[in-house]
This record gives sequence, structure tokens and C-alpha cells, in this order.
Amino acid sequence: MASAAARKKRVGRYEVGRTIGQGTFAKVKFAVDAETGAAVAMKVLDKETILSHRMLHQIKREISIMKIVRHPNIVRLNEVLAGKTKIYIILELITGGELFDRIAHHGKLRENEAGKYFQQLIDAIDYCHSKGVYHRDLKPENLLLDARGNLKVSDFGLSTLSQNGVGLLHTKCGTPNYVAPEVLGSNGYDGSAADIWSCGVILYVLMAGYLPFEENDLPSLYEKITAAQYSCPYWFSPGASSLIQRILDPNPKTRITIEEIRADPWFKKNYVAIRRGEDENVSLDDVQAVFDNIEDKYVSEEVTHKDGGPLMMNAFEMITLSQGLDLSALFDRQQVICSSI
Repeated sequence: MASAAARKKRVGRYEVGRTIGQGTFAKVKFAVDAETGAAVAMKVLDKETILSHRMLHQIKREISIMKIVRHPNIVRLNEVLAGKTKIYIILELITGGELFDRIAHHGKLRENEAGKYFQQLIDAIDYCHSKGVYHRDLKPENLLLDARGNLKVSDFGLSTLSQNGVGLLHTKCGTPNYVAPEVLGSNGYDGSAADIWSCGVILYVLMAGYLPFEENDLPSLYEKITAAQYSCPYWFSPGASSLIQRILDPNPKTRITIEEIRADPWFKKNYVAIRRGEDENVSLDDVQAVFDNIEDKYVSEEVTHKDGGPLMMNAFEMITLSQGLDLSALFDRQQVICSSI
């Protein structure tokens, strides 16, 4: 009789175990590196599904960005492998769950605890911006906690990599309650300032236990966001309220910067800067090899699709056309304007 070890599924050097998560386009499996014994998370994507939804280039961009951003407070992507029909993304295994669930369980967090998570979030996002990466969908559901309670930014499905860190972005995407007002306009927006706004909404949610901007229909929600129409609860300290006010400034030109956030007295309380070594030399050869193979094989199929754009669409305009509809069902914890894996 074959041993249990012999019956285990292997992908490269990884022994694949149980399913620990499932989304629209991927399953996440528990796996073990047979060479080191280290536990990892293996995201498994079906090539045909990716192609049928025309998600190929979006997923390639997300994977490439996650390899570029290597920081203690960002989920680490180790490597990418490909089989005949599947893509396997090997990620750091994060076992502490979503920050969203912590808020849902506790209602709201103590100010010093919220401050610690906010400090780690700002460190991670500052690092992303230094690499020209803008996340564009920051929210508690995309912030994970490791076994030690440290924050890990995840889900770069809507992120973008700027060219030399200059130029405005124009794609309207994100989760409505967390999106910056300028993203809703038509003049373009600075990715850094937009991410900072989302960080401010997150800080508010951590300390209040509810959103600063919330309406059942999008036009009313956007009106509140554009006017920065909110109020801080009585239990916020003056320092926290002042910082949030400077972050939730509807004018991106006068909105506080990350450098100014770091200089803020409330932020600096008990702040310990992350010690990082020199940036690693990151190779994208494995990503290129995996996706070149798919693109070469299926490019003719992609070209023949004439029935619309990819699933990652500019849905802000589409939804806003439905101003007469009650869109309250959109505002659950999974709702995102532009799709991601």
C-alpha cells in the first residue's frame, strides 16, 4: 500500500494540503516546502478561467507588483509556477485573519492598538510608493494579521505601477466607502494622495467601529465623500481627530503627505520604525516565463473576443447611471468596484 507521503500531491517542491480559502478566480491551498519544511499559501488559478474572463494582463501585473514590493508589512510572494492547466502562486502563509474580522469581533479597537496598525500600514504604503506602486483598494478586508499580530497588506489586484513615479492616474477603481474624492472626478488623480485618503478612512474605522462615509446609494455617498462630510466620535482623542481631519482633506493638493503624517505627534507616539536591510534584487523571470507561455498559446483567442472589455472595467460610470436604484446590497464587505483576483 502506498504511504501517505507518496499519495500527497506535489507541485514543484511543494506538498499540497487542504483548501484554506476560495475566491472567484482562485483557490488557496495550505502547502509545505518539502526542502525547508516551511508552510506557505499556494494560490491556484485555472488558465482557462483567466482567459475566458480576459484577466490575463491584470493578474500578470498583480503578481509582478507583489514580487517588487518586499516589506515586512506586505504579504510576501515567493515565486510563481505553472502546470499544464494551472498557475501556482506561492505566498507567505498569514494565519491571523483579516483586520476586518478583528474590528467586527471587538466593535472598535483601543486607540493605541489602532495607532500601531496605522503606523505599520503607513510604513508599508510609503514603501509601495517609493517603488512607484499605488494600491488603490486599501480597506480592512485587505489587511491581514500574522501570528504575532503584525499587519500585512494584501490583494494588489487593483494596484498600478507608475512610470518613473510621475503622471496622474485615470482609472476609477476601488471600494466606494474608502475611495478618495478626486478618484470620482474626471481630471485624474495622484495615486499617493488617493492611498493616503484610504488610510485615513481605515484609521477612522479602526477607532470608531463604523465608516465615516456611508449611504445606501452611490450618488449620496459620493456627495458626502466629496464634501468630506463626517464627524469624529467623542471618544477620539484630539490628536487622533486632528490627524484624521488632515488626512480626510477633500483637496489632494493640501492633504497631508506621508512625510507629514510621520511628523505628527499622535502618529509618533510609541512609533518604532521598521528596520529593513538593502532592497533585494527581485527577478521577474519566473513571472515572464509563466505568462509568455500562456500568451503565446492563447493570444489568438484573446484577439477574437469582440464582445466587450476585460472584467476589470471602469464600473463607476456604469453604476452611477443607475441613480434611481437602491444599491445598499453593494455595500457588503466584499464589494469592490473593479474586480480583482
